[in-house]
Parts: sequence; C-alpha cells; structure tokens
Amino acid sequence: MNRSPLDHGRLRARLAAGDVTLGTFVGTASAVTAEVCAAAGTDWLLLDLEHGAGGEEQARTTVPIAAAYGVPTVVRVESAARIRISRVLYLGAAGIMLPRLDTAEEVREALRHLRYPPAGDRGMATYNRACRFGLDPAALDREGEILGVVQIESASALAEVEAIAALDGVDVLFVGPRDLSHDLGVPGEFTAPVYQEALARVREAAAVHGKACGLLVPDGAAAAAKRTEGWTFIAIGSDSTLLAAALSAALGQARPRPQDSQETRS
Repeated sequence: MNRSPLDHGRLRARLAAGDVTLGTFVGTASAVTAEVCAAAGTDWLLLDLEHGAGGEEQARTTVPIAAAYGVPTVVRVESAARIRISRVLYLGAAGIMLPRLDTAEEVREALRHLRYPPAGDRGMATYNRACRFGLDPAALDREGEILGVVQIESASALAEVEAIAALDGVDVLFVGPRDLSHDLGVPGEFTAPVYQEALARVREAAAVHGKACGLLVPDGAAAAAKRTEGWTFIAIGSDSTLLAAALSAALGQARPRPQDSQETRS
C-alpha cells in the first residue's frame, strides 16, 4: 500500500486494545489550526460539524493535513442522515461521532450508514479518497476499519446505554458533559451525584461490553484525572477554547495588577 492519509483502522484497533488516547475538537474550520493541533502531538482530531464553524468541505483538507503528522480525523456529523455520514467517510474520516441519538434503535439505524449492503445502506463508489481514487477498490471490503463513536448526552440515551454498548459497530461511548448534565437537571454541575452516577454507568456499560469510553474535559489536569478512572477516548477542549484560554492567561500575566498600579503611583 502506498502512503495514504487514511487511518486504515489503527485508531479503532488501539481503542479495542485498551489504549488511552487523547485528542481535541476542531471547530474553527481552519486547516492551519487543525495542523497545529496535530503537530502538538494529539492522538486524533475530532472535526466538529455539529457545533463548529465549517462544514463537510473542512474534512477535505483536515484529513490529509492531520495525517501528515500521523494523526487520524474523526468527524462529528451534523446529523445521522445517511448522506451526511457517507460524504465524510468518502473524504477519509477515520471514524464518525453520532450526536443526539436517544435510543438503541436510533443508534442501530445510524450504524447502517457506516456499512455497505447487505449489512448497511452506505452508497458504493470508488472514485474518492477512501478508495484511493479508484486505485484501492478493495477498500469496499474493509468497512470494519471505521470507528463508531456514539454520544451519551441525554437521560433517554443513558437509560439505554447498556443496550447501545452491546451493538456491533459501537466502539466508543462518549459523554457530552454539558448536554448530559442539562438533561439530568443539573446544568454544568459536574460534581452533582446524579451526574457522577451517570458517568459511572457509562463506564460500566463500556467495560461490560468491551467498548471504549470517552468524554470532553477542559484541560490536561482533568484529562489525567479521567485516565485514572478508566476513560480512554479523552478530548481536551477545542482549538478555539484552548487558544482563548492560553491567550487570556498570557494577557493576565502581562498586564499590571490593580495593586501594582497603585504601588507605582505611590
């Protein structure tokens, strides 16, 4: 196989083996920012089409530019519609994150879009990046390379998390902290017992069914803490939040404190 921007299932294999992986969300629709994140040493990038500033065209540039650093790109699609999933897969996404699915049946139906017939309903074509522009038609037989990430971000999804984890094609259960805490009635209260119990339930469901579990955290310290709890697909902030926090902290160090100004005047 020639050199390729495709992941060929390596990220999926790492998670199946229990490796801890660290990534970040990319929402600025900037290929250069995605490259910076890849160059920084992430294990994967999560191109966010649900809340991010761009659309599917960003996958066209993000996938190869991150792959130049050996970093695969997972895409959070804007919806579980078949055409949305199919388009980013043909652009070379290593995996798909599925948001806002509340039942195991909804997840089962969405997973069909990741697979070719007869197991699924993904459209078949070879003149695209995923098939090396017609040079690798055998890629149609390697659909098992795709990482399936399902978000658990509602009380309804939490109620069916065990059934969701049991589905073939679900590789990662991913908690969206804000969404889940809001839906549980404790918005942003991440130490609330009901939210902590929900996290424990997701971890247990993943462990029982041999799946990875992931969530979004604000910084490296939080990521280190979650590693010790058993989380293995950990997103550290996003390109925009990390930049904003770093610059805000730098400006805070550079600008005089109020007491410094008073001392200077005296």
